[in-house]
Amino acid sequence: MDVLDIARWQFGIITVYHFLFVPLTIGLTAVIAGLETAWVRTGKEDYLRLTKFFAKLFLINFAIGVVTGIVQEFQFGMNWSDYSRFVGDVFGAPLAVEGLLAFFLESTFLGLWIFGWDKLPRGLHAGCMWLVHLGTLASSWFILAANSWMQHPVGYTYNAESGRAELTDFWAVMFNKVQVVTFPHVIFAAYMTAGTFLLGVSAYLYMKKKHEADRPMYHHAIRIGAVITLLAGIGVAITGDLQGKVMTEVQPMKMAAAEGLYETSESCAPFSVFTVGTPDGKEEKFAVTVPCLLSFLGTGSFDGTVEGINPLSEEYVETYGQDPTSKAFTEGDYTPVIPVTYWSFRFMMGLGAFAAAGAALILWLTRKGRTPGVRWLGVLGLSLPIATTLASSWGWIFTEMGRQPWVVFGLMTTESGVSPGVSVFEAATSLIVLTLLYAVLAVIEVKLLITYVKKGADPFEEPPRVKVGGSDEDKPLTFAY
Repeated sequence: MDVLDIARWQFGIITVYHFLFVPLTIGLTAVIAGLETAWVRTGKEDYLRLTKFFAKLFLINFAIGVVTGIVQEFQFGMNWSDYSRFVGDVFGAPLAVEGLLAFFLESTFLGLWIFGWDKLPRGLHAGCMWLVHLGTLASSWFILAANSWMQHPVGYTYNAESGRAELTDFWAVMFNKVQVVTFPHVIFAAYMTAGTFLLGVSAYLYMKKKHEADRPMYHHAIRIGAVITLLAGIGVAITGDLQGKVMTEVQPMKMAAAEGLYETSESCAPFSVFTVGTPDGKEEKFAVTVPCLLSFLGTGSFDGTVEGINPLSEEYVETYGQDPTSKAFTEGDYTPVIPVTYWSFRFMMGLGAFAAAGAALILWLTRKGRTPGVRWLGVLGLSLPIATTLASSWGWIFTEMGRQPWVVFGLMTTESGVSPGVSVFEAATSLIVLTLLYAVLAVIEVKLLITYVKKGADPFEEPPRVKVGGSDEDKPLTFAY
């Protein structure tokens, strides 16, 4: 492998690993805030016990996510310096605001929430977690705005002298049409992930005889998680449909690759349920399709035109030319890796649909206080969190791999963004070291989660009531977890 291949593998491994924590972090802040708000409003002990229990799991996930996210940013200077130089003027604004505003917001109020149980009034304390959630949403917005610019560059001008893209319209970048549909899609997916996590952990504890006395509480938590998952799943489906229509407009090659559509369909384009192609992904051999569905998903009309891979590739060669020395793609080929793009798209949709259907089944099995069989509860409880986590990961893989061979669509190929001074040995060393380090972090994360999940929720201990204005006692801050 050359430096390009190694750099791409490293970025892919670190990005996917980091993204395992991001949806759960975003979603759990809302779940925890909601549970604590329910306790403040109703005074029911179970809500407070669930709040503190899932807060422990959230803090473990948050800590690992922060560590892996820091490394993520350093990669731009390590293996992708030419890319950083090209996009720096555009990316600098949203990423700076994310770090100085959004991350500070969530970290500051998370600190107040952790240490403020005996210092803040109950309503104000719950409000801190809602502000943490608002901070995670803001972080997501700015980061996704930067990524959406890579999918659909807007609000910039190209400076030929410096060879850089320069920001001319900050708000165009912030409200890029790709961003407007991508953000809610990602956030609903995060809620789905948190909902299945709440459901799965509660189902596991519900089945354990050790926690038999708390079964009513975990039964209620299972249903809360199922409701969140189902409602968020509907949101994912609606925003995904909108995202598909925007993708067809601004990245028609990605949509064509996602469907294995090789020739343009002037009307009634079929949706591929299952396709087998040649090993190089250049030709369809066998397919199971649904007539006209792709036209509707891509254009909103059953008679809409959806462009195919082969004519799009020819069009791109005419528009962008072809570098005969390039190793990033073969002659005349502006297509992504078709099998990866095709199947990642289906894994994302299939696993998401499975999670939503599983949540609906859980709600049916637990209706009117009914108790599902251990077999059903165990299978669904353990499989749904895995399904939503993998669906998010496959969705991210599809988003990035479907854009190839571009790192910034229509402006810069991935090969052009690699650091020119990095050797194969240096790139391989960083790949091996970071992969092993992340493997160690994965073991630590799983070990900590399993340890605290097995303990279950702590017995109820009512926090002291604090009046507005605080207490006159100068007590030291205590870490509640």
